[in-house]
Order: sequence, then C-alpha cells, then structure tokens
Amino acid sequence: MLIFKIFRAEEFAAFDAAGASRGAPVDLADGYIHFSTAAQVAETAAKHFAGEDDLVLLALDADRLGADLRWEPSRGGQLFPHLYRDLRRADVLWCRPLTLGPDGHRLPDLSA
Repeated sequence: MLIFKIFRAEEFAAFDAAGASRGAPVDLADGYIHFSTAAQVAETAAKHFAGEDDLVLLALDADRLGADLRWEPSRGGQLFPHLYRDLRRADVLWCRPLTLGPDGHRLPDLSA
C-alpha cells in the first residue's frame, strides 16, 4: 500500500541533500512523521497546506517501513500512518510536484 508525505520545497531540498529527515516542524513537535493514505492526502493538503504552492509529494510503500510505522487514530477517528524513525531517502519510491490550482491542490496519479 502506498502512503504519502507532503513537504514544502525547502523541507524536501534539505531532506534530499541529507538523505534523511526527522520530518517537518509538525513532525518534530509530535515526535513522529505524519503520512496520509491515498484517500486522505487531498484533505491533508487542503487542511495543512491551504494556499501553499511549491510542495512535493512523496510516495512510500507502507509494508517496507516495518514496525516503525504505526496506524493511529487522528482526524475524525481515521487511522493515519505515523513513522517513528527518521525518514530515509531510500524509503521513497517517487517524488512529484504538488501544485496549487484554482480549486486547490492538483494531485498526481497516486497509483503508480
């Protein structure tokens, strides 16, 4: 199953250069890295990145993250994937721009 992380361009650039990240400021504050499923990512973008452009969407295989990935209740009681270790560049299957259109963020094909 694919799960997704949204980074601002500068956060992604730092992650890409370092090869690992403890996440965005919200992740650092919460003590884990927040992810969304394909069904959750549009709402995550709208809620936490409203009006922001220059974002990068990362896709990861949840099964490859092992026991460090936990599914925990969050927004509306939905289970969200949370990673309790550094995110490594090698964990990422693909990265794509998440641009802002007139009606919100334009999600790329999430199935590939």
